[in-house]
Amino acid sequence: MMPDMESNHHLNRFLREEDQKPLQHLPYTVLKEADISQRQLDDITQVCSTLSVSRSAAIILLRHCNWNVSKLFDNWFDEEDEVRITVGLFKNPPVDQFSTDGSFTCEICFETFPGGDGFDDQRISSTFCDHFYCRACWVGYISKSIANDGLGCLSLKCPHPCCGAAVGEDMIFVLAAESADKDKYLRYLLRSYVEDSYRKRKIKWCPAPGCDHAVDFVDYVGGSGGACDVSCLCSYKFCWNCNEEAHSPVKCDTVAKWILKHKDESENTNWILVNTKPCPECRRPIEKNQGCSHMRCRAPCKFEFCWICLGPWGGSHSCNSYLQGVKNESDKRKEVAKLNLDRYIHYYERWVANHESRQKALVDFQLVQDVHLKKLDRKYRQTNPILSFITEAWLKIIECRRVLKWSYAYGYYFPKHEHGKRQFFEYLQGEAESGLEKLHHCAEVELEEHINADKPIEDFIEFRTKLVQLTVLIGNYFKNLVRAMENDLPEISSYGDYWSCYICTYVNEGSATMCVMCSSQSPVHGEV
Repeated sequence: MMPDMESNHHLNRFLREEDQKPLQHLPYTVLKEADISQRQLDDITQVCSTLSVSRSAAIILLRHCNWNVSKLFDNWFDEEDEVRITVGLFKNPPVDQFSTDGSFTCEICFETFPGGDGFDDQRISSTFCDHFYCRACWVGYISKSIANDGLGCLSLKCPHPCCGAAVGEDMIFVLAAESADKDKYLRYLLRSYVEDSYRKRKIKWCPAPGCDHAVDFVDYVGGSGGACDVSCLCSYKFCWNCNEEAHSPVKCDTVAKWILKHKDESENTNWILVNTKPCPECRRPIEKNQGCSHMRCRAPCKFEFCWICLGPWGGSHSCNSYLQGVKNESDKRKEVAKLNLDRYIHYYERWVANHESRQKALVDFQLVQDVHLKKLDRKYRQTNPILSFITEAWLKIIECRRVLKWSYAYGYYFPKHEHGKRQFFEYLQGEAESGLEKLHHCAEVELEEHINADKPIEDFIEFRTKLVQLTVLIGNYFKNLVRAMENDLPEISSYGDYWSCYICTYVNEGSATMCVMCSSQSPVHGEV
């Protein structure tokens, strides 16, 4: 793919300017489950100590204030009584009236329990009220809430319809039917610390299946609409803004449109336009499923027409005469629909191809880690630190496949009127893809040769040098591709003569004696 002179020199200027910019380090912290539990415990302990309340009461108060300790203290010391009433921590709960013989009737199951031994074991109320129910009904009430209400079980209230007394952790732990219910309750409590937090725009769970880590993005400022990729300890990368898989440099709105295009019925609509014709009378789409051109629309229309010309069907109907330049509405719609569908398929096939290549690279990388590095260690007596260049190459392949995949979604929505920018983008994309294929081939095919074939150590050292150089060069190229796309491709301007490096294909200005990218000597100023 040969670029024109204008695109080549714009590329060089852009690469030089971008290489001078300092890299930004995202200020986020990945929290393990133990880290989250410790933070939560610290907040609960602080509230218990400052307000002289139980652990159960502290949890209820903190959840009411979205785990904001400062806000809780402000509200508590300003209006303690009002806060207590709001959350259901009553100081002096009303006293229930009991029958004169000391018996007790549960208002849920209406079973009567006589006074005497074991009476208090059956007659149970919330910590903050005196509405008594039997143990069996309490156990069922709590277990059902934990099973069905999700985080709502943390806000459990007294079953009495007119009572808002809170049911705290202490009571739930006493009455939970099974240890599994207790474990699930504690899990919901931990989730609440992240999902109900007043900092929920700055802390969230990693969306990878099975991952229990959270990410705390301390200095996050939203609203830019751009991608903000985060890497979890589980190796999954995702966009902080939209929670989709990492997709920089493509913006979140572009990703949303691209994903929606696969999920909605837009391509079904295109299929209808391509493979059907509208009835000339009622405009209902009709598919031809038999050989005859005589079409009859279904009831109640029942209009008869010719499939070829859409004219009314008659006894001597004929449409074999060619009318030059005449296209009916159906032909135009069909032509436009085919063009749109072909364009979409072009980008979608390449998006899928790079996605599948990345998935395969992830599997191959695991094989390299588990098997190939050990074989090379035994064969060449090369320890893992020395063989780390292979790991770095595969990690770079996996990352670059992701960028290349999303570059096709970017290209699909690229403004059609910006022809110069499109040409420059496609040149950048093509060069990046070509370079990545070289790196992938080297790390896959050539590495396999050194693993299976009997080659001397000198050949392996030469292979190591080649793979390291390719990893660095392709990494730099993709870094600049990402920055170009993030900046929406700055305006293109013209320059003078240029020369292309025979090693890394970087396009240098004619006055340069060394390649800016890999420091190779110019063929004009020296021997190569």
